[in-house]
Amino acid sequence: MSATPASHAFRAIDVIRKKRDGGELSRGEIEWLVNAYTRGDIPDYQVSAWLMAVFLRGMARAETAALTDAMLRSGEVLDLSSIAQRKVDKHSTGGVGDKTSLVLAPLVAAAGVTVPMISGRGLGHTGGTLDKLEAIPGFNVNLSVAQFRRALKKCGCCMIGQTAEIAPADRKLYALRDVTGTVESPYLICASIMSKKLAEGIDALVLDVKTGSGAFMKKESEATFLAELMVETGERMGKKVVALITDMDQPLGCMIGNALEVVEVIDVLRGGGPRDLRELCLELAGWMLHLGGVVDSVAAGKKKSEEVIASGRALDKFRQMVELQGGDPRAIDDPRKLPRARHELVVWSSKNGYVASIQSEQVGTACVILGGGRERKEDSVDPSVGIVLHKKVGDAVSAGEVLATIYYNEKPRAARARELLTKSFQIADSPPAETRPLIHKVIASYPATRGEKN
Repeated sequence: MSATPASHAFRAIDVIRKKRDGGELSRGEIEWLVNAYTRGDIPDYQVSAWLMAVFLRGMARAETAALTDAMLRSGEVLDLSSIAQRKVDKHSTGGVGDKTSLVLAPLVAAAGVTVPMISGRGLGHTGGTLDKLEAIPGFNVNLSVAQFRRALKKCGCCMIGQTAEIAPADRKLYALRDVTGTVESPYLICASIMSKKLAEGIDALVLDVKTGSGAFMKKESEATFLAELMVETGERMGKKVVALITDMDQPLGCMIGNALEVVEVIDVLRGGGPRDLRELCLELAGWMLHLGGVVDSVAAGKKKSEEVIASGRALDKFRQMVELQGGDPRAIDDPRKLPRARHELVVWSSKNGYVASIQSEQVGTACVILGGGRERKEDSVDPSVGIVLHKKVGDAVSAGEVLATIYYNEKPRAARARELLTKSFQIADSPPAETRPLIHKVIASYPATRGEKN
């Protein structure tokens, strides 16, 4: 950790005023502020004022990179140089039914790239990778850095939560942002995500930035701005970074809820699963393998990924990772061993027509209401509950036909979830004129084919 002597090279009040008045902070000022706050030398109220100044005034690209670097170096930066393979991770900004990380880590590892993945829990209406993994009986996401490194060497992939050693400044700043109305700043989001990801000791990063009704960034222009910011910040720090802007106007796949999403992951790793989920996983895997130097193009990476799934190696790798992290591998071979809710309730269509839209955020909120997410930070998650969609946007539907099934354990929760889920489906007389593409655009200075001009 780069520390400034306690004699204080700067004063917090001066740094706050400079940013409040729209000035550009130096790298030294930012490093001092982050390190002093991490040590406890600056009180919450002054850093809260600085966060609001950033929220209102924004940051220059150099400031964002300096903030990311200071947060990254507030703790341990993993040295994975003893692993010969390239290290590539993927990060999603969060969505409903987005279980791609659970597919990608074993798939890409089985294809020859090491995947060190530090993930998060559910946030708001979006599911969390750690909560999904913990639906597998015994799975331990709380490994130490030493255990993480050992698992990577043995398996090629490992999925854990943020440890105390990694980016401690981010933990403190995030908790403060959460209660000061400054979460949504793209500059602070960028620094938070990139500091954790770059602390993993990776060579490259693939970002999945969601846009639409189920995303935090509802407008594509906002998602694009954040993606460009993260790509440039990563590249300033010497990493290859690519961002895909992907659709979250309807849930990804058909299953929402922790154990249910593990079932869908296993389906994809067996060569099946819903078309949209499979397509997105192959596209992200193609980029990860390309940046990892295994293939010369994204197209070749997608083809290799299909071959690895067809051979069974991706599922074998998932089983190996589960076993290494204390999980019951029998649940991978027989998903009926995963937690299952006691009751079912259906949502049916009241008329004939076509599914015109599904409000993703309402679907995600319905899953939280069932107990599949947290309404308060201290809430525990019920891994068995969730929702299965039987219809997606553009599908024809008849009156009385089932749109979705709710899996629940508590009747009052199910009634609330059903009401919300019913409202989330819009049925029209004719099919939608066009459905939004799954992948809106790719933001990268690194070309999709090696040797290609940018």
